[in-house]
Amino acid sequence: MKTKDLEDPNRKPASQEKILRHPTLAVPNRLMAVIGDEDTCVGFLMVGVGDYDKQNRPNFLVVKKDTDIQVIKACFMNFIKRKDIAIILICQYIADMIRSVVDAHEEAVPAVLEIPSRDHPYDSEKDCIIKRAMKLIHK
Repeated sequence: MKTKDLEDPNRKPASQEKILRHPTLAVPNRLMAVIGDEDTCVGFLMVGVGDYDKQNRPNFLVVKKDTDIQVIKACFMNFIKRKDIAIILICQYIADMIRSVVDAHEEAVPAVLEIPSRDHPYDSEKDCIIKRAMKLIHK
């Protein structure tokens, strides 16, 4: 490395340069989406995760006891198709309601992360990412 490179205050570290060149991560303004119960969604909204796209669609769905499973499926499929979403956080008990749809999603982006909720603990045996990792290990 040249001395000039070391002195340049605007130069990014090599590790950051690699990340910025990655075709998926280089897209600016990628969002997290949340599908969860009211407590989960409110928590994420309070830290700034909530947003609306140009079509005025939110990046979150509050699931209540009377929320129809078809609404949850449609929301999940919509989040998968949106180009502005990089990560989908979904409460695991809600993912269980639409397990076939969640397990069918095999793309890296958006990544689907199953999270616990206040009333439903996390079970690693149900997690789609853990299942995929175990398949790869046992091949």
